[in-house]
Amino acid sequence: MNTPAPARTRPAPRRGGGWLAVLRTPVGAAAGLLLGAVLVLAVIAPPLWHDQAATINTGDLLKGASSAHWAGTDNLGRDLFLRVLVATRLSVGLALLAMLVAVVAGLLLGTAAVVVGRRAARLIAAVVDIAVAFPGLLLALFFAVIFGVGTTGAVLAIGCATAPGFARLTQTLVAGVVARDYVAAARIAGVGRIRLLTRHVLPNIAEPLVVNATIGAGSALLSFAALSFLGLGVQGASYDWGRLLGEGLDGIYVHPAAALAPGVAVIVAGLAFNLFGEAVAKRIGLTGTGQPPSRGRAARPGAAPTARTSAEASTDVVLDVRDLTVTVTGPDGPVRPVRGVGFRLLRGEAVGIVGESGSGKSMTVLAVAGLLDERLQVDADRLTFLGTDLLSGSPRDHARLLGSSFAMVFQDPMTSFNPALRVGSQLAEVSRRHGGLNRRDAAARAVDRLRAVRIPAAERRAYQYPHEFSGGMRQRAMIGMGMMGSPALIVADEPTTALDVTVQRQVLRLIDSVRRSAAVATLLISHDVTVVGQVCDRVLVMYAGRIVEELPASELATKARHPYTRALVAAVPDMRSDPHRPLPVIPGRLPDPSELPVGCAFAPRCSLADDRCHRHEPPLETDADGRRVACWQADAEPRRGSDFDSRADVTPPSAHKTDARTHSAADAPAAPTGERP
Repeated sequence: MNTPAPARTRPAPRRGGGWLAVLRTPVGAAAGLLLGAVLVLAVIAPPLWHDQAATINTGDLLKGASSAHWAGTDNLGRDLFLRVLVATRLSVGLALLAMLVAVVAGLLLGTAAVVVGRRAARLIAAVVDIAVAFPGLLLALFFAVIFGVGTTGAVLAIGCATAPGFARLTQTLVAGVVARDYVAAARIAGVGRIRLLTRHVLPNIAEPLVVNATIGAGSALLSFAALSFLGLGVQGASYDWGRLLGEGLDGIYVHPAAALAPGVAVIVAGLAFNLFGEAVAKRIGLTGTGQPPSRGRAARPGAAPTARTSAEASTDVVLDVRDLTVTVTGPDGPVRPVRGVGFRLLRGEAVGIVGESGSGKSMTVLAVAGLLDERLQVDADRLTFLGTDLLSGSPRDHARLLGSSFAMVFQDPMTSFNPALRVGSQLAEVSRRHGGLNRRDAAARAVDRLRAVRIPAAERRAYQYPHEFSGGMRQRAMIGMGMMGSPALIVADEPTTALDVTVQRQVLRLIDSVRRSAAVATLLISHDVTVVGQVCDRVLVMYAGRIVEELPASELATKARHPYTRALVAAVPDMRSDPHRPLPVIPGRLPDPSELPVGCAFAPRCSLADDRCHRHEPPLETDADGRRVACWQADAEPRRGSDFDSRADVTPPSAHKTDARTHSAADAPAAPTGERP
């Protein structure tokens, strides 16, 4: 069916007006006026008064302040006030040039973690840490000796001395941004390191860096004046405020105005930069800037980012994982937060992964997607996606495959989108990078995908920023982003955690309708067993980094064999739970991956555990019906009414499938973290 061309609409106006609003505050207005006066003076003073300031008058040597010479004259009879005005351009210009050197060097050092490898980034971070430990002026003197006396050497010295502090700030801001879900989504989409830096990282840290650079310019001005005062800065016939201050200091007791005038100029200009930077920081904080997407016509019918090969289309196995292990080096040796996980996912199948927080659910999926930190080692006997081995081959080819066929819906919809970019622009990036669509067609496809996930006024919403969407709309837009390509697998990591029960039901129905309409495999990660039982075909139960049970979702409440699975089911209340009885809980806590107990990891929390459970870890065995369980007590009957008796408080499966108008299992409140799942 052809997609109608969307109507051209004006982008939504940006709210805030942060930079202009700074001038509306008293401090901002005063600082802006003062800074503007300094910059204007730097432009107009040399052409207006240079000749007068350079005129030698032997009849007015070392005169004091008067109506003819407001700040007196120097030892050659030159007007000191005019010389201070003319020196504004060189003083401010050199300070800004030094700050530019600092900003460039600081950005290169601070963003190294995104661009270079882990070892090089750690080495750069160590160098920055050492440099930050030294006082800035001491570093400036050190570099001045290295680069030599003069204007060029002073600029490089101050720039290099200021760069470590700017690099440290950049490192901190970058570390906060790269941990966001939208950066992980960009990596799944195959976005390169340089583009990831320029499009997703720098726009979100630009304003705090600009504020810091503005404040730093004032400090650079003072530092440059100090070097010139010491004779290491401006040389020859040129002069700046620092040099004028040094010359006037010799006669400060008989002619104080000669030193006072350039000193006041340094203070006023430094305060102008610092106060303006502080005013900007207080007014606009850390908000980001936006970048509008292009407007355009609808995509051609049937346009898709990538075409699957015949080999991929010939099999129903979408994801095949065997003996997946994730290892991280700890202080006491290797730690394995994921241990021997294996499962298969077929086309059009919905599989749920349940377990307490820290059981390894999300880490398993991130390992499959290649999104784990480089310090974590991923090993597996087999790891294939659409027939492609993800453990070998070209990372570029893997990124292209995952970017077009692997869709991921993260837990927090607010951090899943880049706040500095409009929603439509972020969706369009997938098609532009992997589908080869031009700017207009990609933007039109983004509108079409927003419409497909039932977002009203999709044309207008595409030009809005993520903060202008509600939580449910952001989650639906994330699903729409996953549908920009031709996904074979949708991974939903706690997609309903931050949503109310009404929006939860809408999101779950949307994911299910996408799966059924396009035969897309779905992997739903959740701690809520009733939600998983409602929308999935099979359930994988994880505990302490491994799968302890696999069974059909329809049998989750009645035929679970592992005590941990029974406890998860019993811990979720429903409409038939007795309000006068305390809620069932799982005693104890999930073990630390670095301190796993001997034998079964669940044995310390299990009332059915015997000596065998505490000494030997049970293997994951498969029965004749394809169900899997790792438990020595799998066939033992729990005591009636115990924490592991799922019959005590759990509604039968038929009750979970009741009509949404009466009650839905998704409406059950999620268990708090900690003792209960």
